[in-house]
Amino acid sequence: MDDAQAPLADALATPTVAAEAFVAAPPARVVDLRAPIEFAADHWPAAVNIPLFDDAQRALVGTLYRQVSPQAAFEAGRAALETHLEPFVTALSEQLGSPAPQSELSRALAELAGGGIERLKAALTPAPRELGEARLVLYCQRGGLRSRATVALLTRLGLGPVALVEGGYKAWRRILCERIAAWRAPRTLVLRGLTGVGKTLVLRELEALRPGSTLDLEALAQHRSSVLGMVGLAPVAQKHFETRLALRLAELRGPALAIEGESRKVGDVIVPPSVWSAISGGANVELHAPLARRVEVLCADYLACPGSRAQLAPQLEFLEARLRRGGWSGSLVELLNTGREAELVEVLLERYYDPLYRHSEQGRRVAARIDATSPARAAQRLAELLDAQDAGAGAALC
Repeated sequence: MDDAQAPLADALATPTVAAEAFVAAPPARVVDLRAPIEFAADHWPAAVNIPLFDDAQRALVGTLYRQVSPQAAFEAGRAALETHLEPFVTALSEQLGSPAPQSELSRALAELAGGGIERLKAALTPAPRELGEARLVLYCQRGGLRSRATVALLTRLGLGPVALVEGGYKAWRRILCERIAAWRAPRTLVLRGLTGVGKTLVLRELEALRPGSTLDLEALAQHRSSVLGMVGLAPVAQKHFETRLALRLAELRGPALAIEGESRKVGDVIVPPSVWSAISGGANVELHAPLARRVEVLCADYLACPGSRAQLAPQLEFLEARLRRGGWSGSLVELLNTGREAELVEVLLERYYDPLYRHSEQGRRVAARIDATSPARAAQRLAELLDAQDAGAGAALC
């Protein structure tokens, strides 16, 4: 019997940490072993993606598993890993701050995988550990063979201590989704106002004054919730929005909350029912500011990134068509290209955004109005309202 077929030792018991412990006190160093396409859809925010397989390899292994056999998928996975074993282990060892013994890589892989999938599954038995015992925590999709074998490989190479999240991504995502569904908002102030009034700026100032008192959905979604809302930002997918939202909800503290008034969708992501209830049931606070100030805010926001102009142009063509149906005959793209940004913003506000907002707000009850020309002063006034809510004196607002 050669080394590759020798019985695997008990030392291949793989350290695991409970998903609940991982969510409650996430470690500083986390590695996501899934393919890039999985990582892009959602991941633990602090995780580094060091994929065991690339997207094409993942697709092949999955197809073989479903249509041929687990053993065929296992062999394909082993062959795929052999093509990039050295950089894969090197990247993991860099996270641990320890050099990988390159001369041992091929032998260690053969020792682990030589007996086939069933032999490896039987040998890699979970061994629960405390979260603090691991220098590096790994996860794959379900906490299965992918992450268990990686932990075993690192252990064989003398790297560690490492551990994997029991149940993987599926387990910690389930916990976060349950957290969102169970969340119940405290007394809530909902910031409303015309486009460009600076609601986000006021929320940021308020968060500095009262940490944990704000929920900025647009920041979590990386979208301003409008036709032009993605300009200069990197909108996230629904699942990643929910991950970021769940972690933010855990940071909130105090019996009162401030949130920006949104529709059921922020860009392409859908606001969960528990959060939508806070928006629809909160006390509305209207922010206002002069047109010149609103133009200033929007120019600073939308033109802050070098690539913003290129992103704006195709979206402006869409809005231009809408305005022409209302009788406007100018060119928004020409205003942008000739440096007349302030004029462009004024046209959009007066002919598109303001009428749209006023129509949507018809009949809405407003509990307070605050001048947002100075975000810092507006935040101070909001903080006073939150304090009144905390004390119960502002119950009438809700």
